[in-house]
Amino acid sequence: MTRKIHRVPELIETLRAALDHPGDGSSDFDLNPDFKLPAGRKLRAAGVLVAISLAGATPQVFLTKRSSALKHHPGQIAFPGGKQDEGDKDVTAAALREAWEEIGLPRHLPQVIGHLPEHETVTGFRVTPVVALLEQGFQLRPEPGEVDEVFLVPLAHLLNLENYIIESRRWRGVQRHYFTVPYGPYYIWGATARMLHELAVRMK
Repeated sequence: MTRKIHRVPELIETLRAALDHPGDGSSDFDLNPDFKLPAGRKLRAAGVLVAISLAGATPQVFLTKRSSALKHHPGQIAFPGGKQDEGDKDVTAAALREAWEEIGLPRHLPQVIGHLPEHETVTGFRVTPVVALLEQGFQLRPEPGEVDEVFLVPLAHLLNLENYIIESRRWRGVQRHYFTVPYGPYYIWGATARMLHELAVRMK
């Protein structure tokens, strides 16, 4: 078990204020206003855990690299999380359950302090980012076949808006733009980068 080295009350206060600030949700299509969604499509509820570790020398955020064997989004960087199942009380419960299943994070450890606005994905999910603090370490246990790697990114890097880049690629015959926030060998992009960008804007 990693010993908690320090407290960051100013950070926690700022995070709470940022999460309490009203605002609209985000979308994979924010940078693509001309993209037309299918009429009447139904969005499935999901929750992801933005787990901020305070156990080390500096605050850091847990991210995963999805297995290259997965059918959907293989090898991409993501938060622990997934769709809300029938047995989940709400999206927060879904995020905590998925974090336990994907990386071995005990459900009782995260201190949930708030939520970011919902994010609509191109794959048909309405994702709620659940922001939580971890004041002690735990034994990582990546889920075989689903998670290739679990890693930490300094929160300061993710809150620096200068680290975000807008890039583009062709998708379904059109040029699609999206946020990226690279860190070392990790290419963080798409919905994960967009939700992190929303947090960085609020913290600014």
